[in-house]
Amino acid sequence: MKIICIGRNYTKHIEELQNERPEEPVVFLKPDSAILLKQHPFVIPEFSDDIHHEIEIIVKINKVGKYIDSKFAHKYYDEIGVGIDFTARDLQDKLKTKGLPWEKAKAFDGSAVIGDFLPKTQFDSLENITFELTNNGTTVQLGNTAYMLWKIDELIAYVSQFFTLKIGDIIFTGTPEGVAKVKPDDVLEGFLEGNKLFRIHIK
Repeated sequence: MKIICIGRNYTKHIEELQNERPEEPVVFLKPDSAILLKQHPFVIPEFSDDIHHEIEIIVKINKVGKYIDSKFAHKYYDEIGVGIDFTARDLQDKLKTKGLPWEKAKAFDGSAVIGDFLPKTQFDSLENITFELTNNGTTVQLGNTAYMLWKIDELIAYVSQFFTLKIGDIIFTGTPEGVAKVKPDDVLEGFLEGNKLFRIHIK
């Protein structure tokens, strides 16, 4: 399986990092070794002093597809959830300055939290879903899919032009504003419409 991630999909997050608004989705990949194993803590890596949390709506692909039309994209997933794209912001900033790829800052071991999934039929509309990240019980990120620049089905159609989607692939759909540095003993919890889908202890 592969993890396909979308960057810069919420205007306020683009603004908080002082990035340019993209004309098309920003896409990068994480390997399966980036997945943080269930019940494991996230250990801050030695190569960074500025790891940021980025909560995102995630989608699990349920059948093989290539060049998927956006009007048929809804057939390629049954479940959605929330996850974290941990980012070594200090390292990413250095790489961006030099025009280099982001993988060392985005795809390192344990950088992808994949929470539990819920059936998409549980929601009235996937274009109006609230999701939330708390840190030690305090809300630090609050987002809604209504503010996505590109909606879930549009993202599936877009990325399938470049990558054949396979069963079990995960798409991270972008983070809202509020990203911030994590510290040892932080406890991060992710919610989708009030349903807690993960709990991560930082070490």
